[in-house]
Amino acid sequence: MIDHFIEWFRDLPPGLATFIIATLPIGELRASIPIAILEYDMHPAWSFILSIVGNMVPVFIGLAALNLLVGWLRKKVKLFDRFFTWLFSWTQRRHQKKFKRWGDLALIVLVAIPLPMTGAYTGAMASYVFGVPPKRAIPLIFIGVLIAGIIVTAATMGVFSFI
Repeated sequence: MIDHFIEWFRDLPPGLATFIIATLPIGELRASIPIAILEYDMHPAWSFILSIVGNMVPVFIGLAALNLLVGWLRKKVKLFDRFFTWLFSWTQRRHQKKFKRWGDLALIVLVAIPLPMTGAYTGAMASYVFGVPPKRAIPLIFIGVLIAGIIVTAATMGVFSFI
């Protein structure tokens, strides 16, 4: 996958490529930081900053778009209304206890753990499904993105090589 990112963005300046890779749901900063440091020979601090900013851009856009898009679809198409009603209630039934017990920390950890199906995109969707207002969700997602960035940067730099 990393080879694909490098090939797709090879004609762009490394900083811009790093930023764009961080905005993509497939890579996010889990791909942009290692690519920036190992392939573009970018300073770790600069790759960290570009990746954090790039990873947060879709959060702002996504939270606004989710509200508008889901609301519009629910009003215009009954099938979507039924689907979203089912999806949200199913997800809430399945995870509400964990979310209530862990509160804000649940959202931070969901974003911070650098594994597949976690990250800023997943955090934005989860905050929407569980009704976390954007004013509260954005700082929590940002904290999670910072933690993930620190973990990925440290791993890329070999800090965890002793494990």
